[in-house]
Parts: sequence; C-alpha cells; structure tokens
Amino acid sequence: MKERISTLLKREPQAEFVVAEGWVRTKRDSKNVCFLEVNDGSCLKGLQVVIDKEQLSDASILNEITTGCSVICKGPIVSSAGGNQAVEMATTDVQVVGPCPVDTYPLQKKRHSIEYLREIAHLRARTNLFGAVARVRNTLSYAVHTFFQEHGFSYVNTPIIGASDCEGAGEQFLVTTLDLDNIPRNEQGQIDYSKDFFGRQAFLTVSGQLEGETYAMALKNIYTFGPTFRAENSNTKRHLSEFWMVEPEMAFCTLEGNMEVAEAFLKYLFKTVLEECAEDMAFFSKFVQSGVQETLKAIVETPFAHLTYTEAIEELSKHNDTFEFPVSWGSDLQSEHEKFLTEVVCKRPVIVTDYPKEIKAFYMKLNEDGKTVRGMDVLVPRLGEIIGGSERESDLATLTKRMEELGLNLDDYWWYLDLRRFGTVPHAGFGLGFERLVQYVTGIANIRDVIPYPRAPKLADF
Repeated sequence: MKERISTLLKREPQAEFVVAEGWVRTKRDSKNVCFLEVNDGSCLKGLQVVIDKEQLSDASILNEITTGCSVICKGPIVSSAGGNQAVEMATTDVQVVGPCPVDTYPLQKKRHSIEYLREIAHLRARTNLFGAVARVRNTLSYAVHTFFQEHGFSYVNTPIIGASDCEGAGEQFLVTTLDLDNIPRNEQGQIDYSKDFFGRQAFLTVSGQLEGETYAMALKNIYTFGPTFRAENSNTKRHLSEFWMVEPEMAFCTLEGNMEVAEAFLKYLFKTVLEECAEDMAFFSKFVQSGVQETLKAIVETPFAHLTYTEAIEELSKHNDTFEFPVSWGSDLQSEHEKFLTEVVCKRPVIVTDYPKEIKAFYMKLNEDGKTVRGMDVLVPRLGEIIGGSERESDLATLTKRMEELGLNLDDYWWYLDLRRFGTVPHAGFGLGFERLVQYVTGIANIRDVIPYPRAPKLADF
C-alpha cells in the first residue's frame, strides 16, 4: 500500500523515490523553486514539496497548481533547509490530478469562522480544525472497540428501527411508508397503522439498550455502537437529532461492577487519544480549549469520587444562593450542579448514584427504600455528565409494576419482560454519547462540529 504523508514525514533522508498524494494547502514561489505544502489528512502537518523549476520538463504545470488542487508528487525525501520541518520532498515530477479554480474555491488562505465552515460541511474536513476532529473521532471510535474486545465483550448490532421507546420520552421519529396525501384511517378516525409497512407504528431508535439486554442474557457481556435519534426540537450546542451511542450491557453485574467498567473505559479512551493523537491534541490545547490535555491526563491518573444523590444534594444545597436553579431532594441535577460537584466539591470526576425513581427511567433497579433506583451518572470537570447508566431491574413483578405506574403499554415490551421470566440475573449497563465524548476531548464548543454532517431541527443539508 502507498505510504501516507504522516509516514513520509518520519522517514530518514534517502535517495529512494517515494510518492506523495494529497491536496495543496499552500503554494509559494521564488525565482528557482516552488514550495508546496501537500496534505492528505493523515496528520496535521503537511509535507513540504520543493519543485526545482529549472529541472521541470514542462514549466506550465506550475500555473495549474493552486490552493485546493489535488496532486501526485514523486521524489526523494531529503533534509530540509528550513526550520519548520525536518524533511521535505525534492521533486521535478508533479502531476495535477484535479484542478481547483482559486477564485471560486471556498477555502481561502485565511482563518474562516466555524459558522461559515458549517455552510460548506462537504469541504470543512480539509481545514486544520476539522481534520484534527476527524482523526480524534477515528481514534476514539477504534479505541471503543479495542477496549471492549480486549475485555471479552461481543459487538452486537441492534436495530435502528423499533416499535418501543426505551426512554419513555415520546420524542421519536416516525418511520412510515403511508401516503401522506391519502392516510388510511380506522372506524374511529385514527391513522390505521395496520396498513403501514411494518403493520404497526415504528420509530427510529433512541437507544439500543433494550435489545442489547437480550443478547447480554445469552453472551454475558455485549456492547452496541451505532446511531440513535431524538426528535427533540432543541437548538442548543449540546443536542443533535442524530448521534452515536456506545452502550455496553453486562449480565451477572451490579451497580458496583458497572461503575468499575465505566471508569476504566473512560480512562482507556483518554489515555489512548493522548498517546495516539498528541499532535492534534496539542493543536486543540493551543487554539480551541486551553488545558484540555492536562484535564484528560488528570482524569486518567485520578480515582473517581463517589457520592449518592442524597449526599450530592446535601452538599449543593449549601450553595443554593449561587445557582441559577436551586436544588432540593427530588430535583434533577443541572449542568451547573454537575460542574460544581466535579470542579469545586470533589475537584475530580464524580459518580453520583441512587437517584429518586421519579427522575429516572423505568428499567432502573429499585432500591430497598422504594424511593431511589440504582442509577449512576459519571460527571467530569468542564462538562458534567458524560455517562449515564444503571443496574437494570431484574425482578419481573417490580418491573411490571413500575411500567404500569408510568402508563407504558406492556404489550410493547413483552419480549423485554420475558428476560425476567426466563433465567433472570442481575445485570447492568451504561450509555456514552459519542459526540459528547469527542466534544469533551477536543474542547469544541458546539456539538454540531464534532460529527461530519450534523442533524438538528431544520438542518439536514448535506
């Protein structure tokens, strides 16, 4: 296979000819030579290509070389006379593969705003910022699989289309093939979904958890990693309508084991990205979020703190006069509370457990007090919640009662309840929003800038 520019930059100078393929970032002319910076996305820094004008067989090609054009360059890697790079390519063999009209190319030789780059999302990966985001995202994605595979988890592909709502939120995208200009209706005047493709209502999934649990009951430890969808009409910097979720599920596992895996998982991800994306992480620390590398290093090296929800509320209530949203027992924790716990109270990541059942999902295991559930949120400095999870309710009678209290249709979950009928065991799991992870690692302010093509209300342009 051909070598990438990231590999060529690590080569020792030698006479052997090599090939560099990529896109021209900059072009600089002098009397006898032409300097190009060629980048192929494999690293932040481009390869400097020095063209000897006097040795070119066809000097007219220099007029075709412009910012943005794609080229193939052949020549030896030599020591660089300049101070910005150790090596460069010396060449008289340059081929322009795809010309790029400089007067209409949207990426000019200047710093563009992130807002402008969202309008040209099909080209923004060519910039330093979005190229670095893409590489970090790739490294984290691979690390997700590596962590779980090395710990004996099986990768399970859960469905994107489903008939039930895992969270009970009701904010789902309907999947239908019905003719919207001629919708069939039953005798009561309601939409007749029996005439639809699946013979019933179907939705884009909000989570792979419930289906993941079924495979955990056979394979013991599994994980899903796929797209999920929320039809929430939210235009904040923290929300997307389509995003990726990492969701492990573990049989014969309690809340304590769940917390242990979550902490080890986060530390592995952060350690990996610090080691394998050092150049990109230095870029983020310098131009995006000062100290982002140090924050991640501290998390890797520091044991997580543990607080129950009740303990957290007791501590937070002492400072209610400083919060926009004062807390009391039963309140859901807001971002300001989560940051306060991590940055002021504990000065490190915190796992908060045992939340009131009224503010958590139906599937979380009920504690003996009847008021709280064995849920957990992993909070990190600067962001707040990064992981949410729980021990799942394994008792059939307790789960059925809880679902009835919330008005859920048990018929929609018959197969989920079967897991408690046939060989039930303690089991637990958690969910990590992948874009939130990338956002945290890079320091990028808006979640729409850490996914190649963001989907949000009124936004599906590419």
